[in-house]
Order: sequence, then structure tokens, then C-alpha cells
Amino acid sequence: MRGNSLIIGASGIVGSRIARRLSAAGKRPIGLSREDQREAGVDWIKGDLLSPQSITWPDVDVVYCTASARLLADALSILARPSLKRVILFTTTSISTKVDSADPEEAADLTTYEKAERDVIEGCGRLGIGWTVLRPTLIYDEGKDVNVTRIARLISKLGFFPLCGRGRGLRQPVHAEDCAIAAVCAAATGAAENKIYDLPGGDTITYREMIGRIFDGINRTRRIIPIPPLLWVMAFQIMRSRFPGIKPEMGKRMAKDMIFDQTPARSDFGWSPRSFRPSFPLLNLKRQ
Repeated sequence: MRGNSLIIGASGIVGSRIARRLSAAGKRPIGLSREDQREAGVDWIKGDLLSPQSITWPDVDVVYCTASARLLADALSILARPSLKRVILFTTTSISTKVDSADPEEAADLTTYEKAERDVIEGCGRLGIGWTVLRPTLIYDEGKDVNVTRIARLISKLGFFPLCGRGRGLRQPVHAEDCAIAAVCAAATGAAENKIYDLPGGDTITYREMIGRIFDGINRTRRIIPIPPLLWVMAFQIMRSRFPGIKPEMGKRMAKDMIFDQTPARSDFGWSPRSFRPSFPLLNLKRQ
């Protein structure tokens, strides 16, 4: 099979957006998925990156990876074909904002993530392949992501949002579609080769204001209740069983700035993300 691009993680929120953008431009990307897929405009191959030797890899010019950096690093020498000129890898700004996390498991995961990113870069260097690493901030895609949509569902369920302290830490949520636009533009731009870019969203707002705009997006009156940090930790120890995945450390980070400079991405490939004004159709919030 021959195509211009292969998308690893093409069924995910960013990968699917990349596929649609390429299709709309008259290209027909190849998508890799562990499950059978039928999305129009994409030639699908079925396979698991855990077993790269079992996949018949296509000849492509560009590989977009929104899946595991570790798995890509391990599979790179197997999937690379002479035609491959560029790898676009998505990682996360959490590599720099959460590496000092008080949660040992989280800190260890991010250290592993950072090493995987470095291994992809070094692997591309050995193989003579250009690379670009894109590090988005808090990715959202209304009704589909596990960040902003999770908060929207929590608000929908509780009717309020418990805020640890005053929530003054700054945030820059970024939409999945903007990330896809960045990936396609970076792949087509020589200036973006062999560089790492942060991808912050278009607005820099406090955590409290971010929560307020999520209230607005589900047409609810803003009911944000500040809770002293000590009580926050106690409350979430109790609520953890009802809301898996939410940890007390999340409250502490509400006071921490997590902001990044968009200037390099704007200069090299025209990064111009939208402002944070999410809108959630009611249907998207019914799934718990």
C-alpha cells in the first residue's frame, strides 16, 4: 500500500481530526487501528503497535503518531521505509509541569514518557528521518476528551464544582482540531523539522475561569465552591470511589500556573488556536 501519510492513533480525538483534515485536502491517509474501522476517506490497516513485526507497513512520506511514544520508539526501525521523510509525534506539556508531582506513580510515568520522546528523536536521527514533537497543553474535544468533558460531566452530575482554594493557576486549554491543524502544517513546513513545540490554546485564563466557561458550555449557572486545601484532600479521599481517576493532587495544581509560549509554533507554521469557549450538546454528557 502506498500513501502520503500514516496516522498511528487515527481513531483517537486528535488522530481522527488529522485524518479528516487530510481527507478534506484531497489526500487519502492510511490509518492504523487495533479495531476494525470504517470512517470514510481513510484506508485502514488493522494492527497493534505492541506487535509491529506483524503489521504490513505501508510506504508513506509522513507518519503522524498520537498514540504511545514508547511504542513508536520501539517500532520505529520496523515501520520505517525509505520513503519516510518526517515523523510528527504528539506528547504533552505535562512532561515539564508534572515531573515534580507528589504522586510517585505520576512522576514515574512522566519520566518514562520523557524518555520515550527522547528515544523517538534519537531513533529518527539514526534512520535519517526528520521529526517534529508537538506538546499540547490540556486537550479538549467536546464530548470526547477525558479532561474538559470529564469536568463537564461532573458539573452536570453535581450541579456545582468544588474548587481547591481560589483556583488562580493559569491554564491554556487547546482544542483537538487545532492540534490536528498544527500537525498537518508542521509536516509541510521545513522550518518545523527537528524541533519541539509547545501547543498552548488561544486563551490564558485562571483555572477558576476555565471551570466557569465549562459551566457556560453546558448552559448551567456558575456554581463554583472554594474549599480549603486540607478539606479538599479529605473530601476527595471519600469521593475517590465514585470518581475514579480524580486525585487530591489535582486540587493542588489548581493554584499552579501551567502556561507556555506559542511564539515558536506561530512563527514556524502559523499556529493560531481558538479561544476557549466550549459548547457541549446535552447528548454528549449523558454517558457516565
